[in-house]
Amino acid sequence: MKTFVFTLLVLFIVTTPTLGQPKFVPNKTNTSISSALISPILVVSFFKKYPDLKKYQSSVDDLYQKRNYKAIWFQENQINQLAPVLYDKLNTLDEEGISTKIPYKEVIDILFSSEIVAKSESELLLTSIYVFYAQKVFQGLDTKKIKEIGWLLPRKEISYSNLLHSLLSNPELLSYDAQQLFGQYYKLKTLLKKYRTIEQNGGWEPIPIDSLSLTFKPFDSAATIGKIRQRLTLMGDLKEDSKSNLYDNDLMEGLLNYKKRNGFKPNYLIEARHIQRMNIPIEEYIKTIKINMERCRWIEPELTKASEYLFINIPSFKLFFRQNGKTELESNVFVGEIMTQTAIFSSVLNHIVFSPYWNVPKSIVENELSQAMATDKNFLQNNNMEWFKGNLREKPGLQNPMGLVKFIFPNSNDIYLHDTPAKSLFDSEYRAYSHGCINISKAKELALLILKDDPDWPVERINQAMKGEKETVCILKRKIPIHIGYFTALVNETGTINFYNDVYERDSCLSEILFAED
Repeated sequence: MKTFVFTLLVLFIVTTPTLGQPKFVPNKTNTSISSALISPILVVSFFKKYPDLKKYQSSVDDLYQKRNYKAIWFQENQINQLAPVLYDKLNTLDEEGISTKIPYKEVIDILFSSEIVAKSESELLLTSIYVFYAQKVFQGLDTKKIKEIGWLLPRKEISYSNLLHSLLSNPELLSYDAQQLFGQYYKLKTLLKKYRTIEQNGGWEPIPIDSLSLTFKPFDSAATIGKIRQRLTLMGDLKEDSKSNLYDNDLMEGLLNYKKRNGFKPNYLIEARHIQRMNIPIEEYIKTIKINMERCRWIEPELTKASEYLFINIPSFKLFFRQNGKTELESNVFVGEIMTQTAIFSSVLNHIVFSPYWNVPKSIVENELSQAMATDKNFLQNNNMEWFKGNLREKPGLQNPMGLVKFIFPNSNDIYLHDTPAKSLFDSEYRAYSHGCINISKAKELALLILKDDPDWPVERINQAMKGEKETVCILKRKIPIHIGYFTALVNETGTINFYNDVYERDSCLSEILFAED
């Protein structure tokens, strides 16, 4: 009976209404705690008083259930080492690429403004803020929302309890945790700091463009060239600004650096469109970095720790085949056009088809070929096509749209990675041409790399199978993960950031969600 009365008294004290914004008053409205005085009743009462944190209530309650309602942040009335680290990270949340209002920030500031007293309200406030921080930094948007915007790569699942256990043992994991966020996130974070420094120092003024037909070539001289030199130095593509208006060898090297990391063809011509790209405001670059940091939060770090895997980045029109932490092959690709976008997902490459048939999609038959077949009775023969089991297909050959090799990975989008006879398309900067499949420039090189250790598939047999005469299927003895992603900013192995065009306007869509969320 005494225990019951005490509990009611505690509930009364904690739920006493206040006017306006809650204030932290250590000695009057908060119950002293020991290592085991957080109860479900106190949790409920706390979230009634702090409704802006209510969305985290179930996660907070779950944390205490797993700990038998023992205090997390206090032991023997002393606060642990993690709490001040969390508070520091909360104050530098913008360094994580996150712009959001921190609920009850003034209450948290008061809590840390003097010696912290072990009270139930401060305990629950810290736990709520921990969940808030972990969700924003380590998890990002919820799974349902990212699926709605077409992101179907395997989603990282976060356990607040397991993460908390790690952090209590090592608070520095709040600054770097390779188990929670994969390396690209931290690389982008470093570059975010660099670009913010440029912004704080005044950013950059637009470089004047007199005409859209403007073109500079090596050893031209103009005031605009001097401004381009200054911009490339600021961006890091040139080591120093010589102040010269002459398009000299140093500027040639800097321009190549700039073009390579912005998806342009690596030549020495400076055109108006290159200057237009340089004139993108610094705040837009910063926003792009933040958007791609958010995408990194969705990735399971284990994806990039496999002994080998294929990664295709749609905006850069590039494929990478990585083995044992090294890029063994980099190849240009072209992807689906705007109306037939290549999907974002993961699968497993399980077999290769040499000299494949092309099974023509019904949509192409109906929309593109039916009229030709109706007006030309020799259309099928002239185009090396035939009907097979009610479907139209093109026979193996040098002009088959699948090329001479096709890489198969199960997926609901009927997407393949394959060769193509249209090799000239790989020379274009913009390469969104297909009906959704991914066409690879170095198809044969990829097949040779995948099968290099398979005694059943020596080079001679691969060469024979790729003559375009007969379809031959190779079942892989080891399955290779393949990931199709969408990153408009990526930092390479040397620490250089690369920016790519938002070909499917997915940055725009994500920006609306991220920067209007709070």
